[in-house]
Amino acid sequence: MIKAPPFRFLDAAQIFPLVDGELELVEPAPQHIADMLAACQHPLTKHEMPQQANTTQESLDALLKRNPRGHVPEDAAHHVAPGYTFWMRLKDGAGGASPPAPVRMAGSIGLRIANTTDIEFYLGHIGYHVLPPARGHHYAARACRLLMPLARAHGQATLWITCNPDNLASRRTCEALGAELIETIAVPRGHPLYEQGDRYKCRYRITL
Repeated sequence: MIKAPPFRFLDAAQIFPLVDGELELVEPAPQHIADMLAACQHPLTKHEMPQQANTTQESLDALLKRNPRGHVPEDAAHHVAPGYTFWMRLKDGAGGASPPAPVRMAGSIGLRIANTTDIEFYLGHIGYHVLPPARGHHYAARACRLLMPLARAHGQATLWITCNPDNLASRRTCEALGAELIETIAVPRGHPLYEQGDRYKCRYRITL
């Protein structure tokens, strides 16, 4: 059997324009940690996403050490596909105006580069979350669009996004992207998503 070549990460920030107005996708880096912590500790985040509000300097330092530049290496033993993680940074607007949210970091987005049953049915190629103080500006959909050229560069012709049926915000994001709802399926017992409480997933397909 011919062994597949090792995954080669691209210098996405240098190759692709990861900017849409005030929204910029940046690689996780030490200079952005303070802004990410401030967004995670915002009162709205504490109220609506208490688990995210528990993010600490130590946990972010560990993330950067484990996945330098947001590059997630393949870990077949733990069913982890290679991919990228970016943070959604909000820049100042025209004329030096502050970004349209009270935080500098809107959230994060990840892109998995693989076509496995787990990704296509349950995890999805793209995963994102927008922190409560930055919601209402379509950052999730805009960030997804910014990542599509990177996915194409890795040979992806189709992207799957999955979400819980009651996650209306994520479903609206998929609809804004023109994704097609293929089906809603049950999460099998024993799957990590099942263990965290997810019972069903909507499967949305995007053809690139």
